[in-house]
Amino acid sequence: MARFFKSFIVCAVMLLVACQEGREAGDLLGQWRLKGSDTNYLSFSGSVALFRDITFSDLAKGQIYGNFQHKGDSLFIQCYSVRETASDTAVVENNFGFKPFNNIRVKVAALEKGQLVLTKDSQTWTFEKY
Repeated sequence: MARFFKSFIVCAVMLLVACQEGREAGDLLGQWRLKGSDTNYLSFSGSVALFRDITFSDLAKGQIYGNFQHKGDSLFIQCYSVRETASDTAVVENNFGFKPFNNIRVKVAALEKGQLVLTKDSQTWTFEKY
């Protein structure tokens, strides 16, 4: 009986931890496709953001990671370039239009019904939950 109880506790704890994987991402959790594009995606999980441009033949070159914080109506993303190449910056700044690469600050104008709208100055980005 004690062995069953210990196994039950271990399984319950593992399940609880697994369910909380994306808790910091809140409503942002998941993958979002940039509206009007079939190649640019932005994903959120935990405190990690992933920018993906699937047009690169080497998919690793089209993926840029960053840490993010969602506070109120603001979203802060700090991207990191592992390879430190110009293509890393280009994915975020040219393909998505987020600048500067290493200090993105945008306003969350809407986050509802599978739609995410980000704004900065006169720019607007609309993402759909994928």
